Amino acid sequence: MDILLARLFSGMTAGSIYVLIALALVVVFRSSTTINFAQGEFALFTTYFAWWLTEKGVEIWVALIPTVALGFIMGALAERFLIRPVRKRDETAILIIGLGLFTGLNGLDGWIWGSDDKVFPTVFPDGDGDYVSVMGARLHYDSILVFASMVAVVAGLSLLFNKTSIGLQMRAVATSPESAALCGIKVGRILTLSWGLSAAIGSFAGVILIPVVPPGQLNLASMFQILIFAAAAALLGGLDSIKGAVVGGLVLGVGLSMINGYVSFIEGGFSLTTALILIVIVLTVRPTGLFGTRRLERV
Repeated sequence: MDILLARLFSGMTAGSIYVLIALALVVVFRSSTTINFAQGEFALFTTYFAWWLTEKGVEIWVALIPTVALGFIMGALAERFLIRPVRKRDETAILIIGLGLFTGLNGLDGWIWGSDDKVFPTVFPDGDGDYVSVMGARLHYDSILVFASMVAVVAGLSLLFNKTSIGLQMRAVATSPESAALCGIKVGRILTLSWGLSAAIGSFAGVILIPVVPPGQLNLASMFQILIFAAAAALLGGLDSIKGAVVGGLVLGVGLSMINGYVSFIEGGFSLTTALILIVIVLTVRPTGLFGTRRLERV
């Protein structure tokens, strides 16, 4: 039982991380029906910035504030000056811009901070004695706090989308930018806000996940696999659904933890393959995911 619980806790921690990045993807998609392929690199760049601040003597919790602010600014500027000029062309142009940001930001990280691994400070307690025992299994404080952080972000986004006029405007813009503009909604401002909010969430997630995800060090590949898993989670749950991102992320995290723990002939590298296979299956069988909204077009 203790081994089962340990793997369950590990899976829920990984799943919470996937949920956070998946939520960043959902925020952009809900307002613009666009998948931001550069999301992971926004998070990586700002996480390097947080590391740089700590090297200058700033406490990690203090560094988190300007890091999230930088993420918001980067996302907002990317939408305003890179995405918006090509939005009216076609989705391929936006895809190319996203891929260009992906490679460009990764190269910029290496140019500014180097390609060697960085020891990243822990945000949450992670000492040998920082855990509670649950039926013989250790539930570490950092796992609890990562899960709590995910719940807090989910609650905040749920309030934003369901209880505020901004959330309603985001949904209206995603459904029909032209109709939203005719209703007086400032479409450009909403899109800029959604991209900025998405990048801010990713920046927050990057700072808290690096110490938790093995090997616990920051490098140029830190966010790549996380983005793949998060994209699989978002697609599984539905790209426009907060609930779907939560369910998809936790199911993927716990499921992979159990598979890697109990299926002996499968190596750890199979996890990434599983995520890619899941993406293909979902896109083929149910493109809207488990909780996604089916979009209807009037003709």
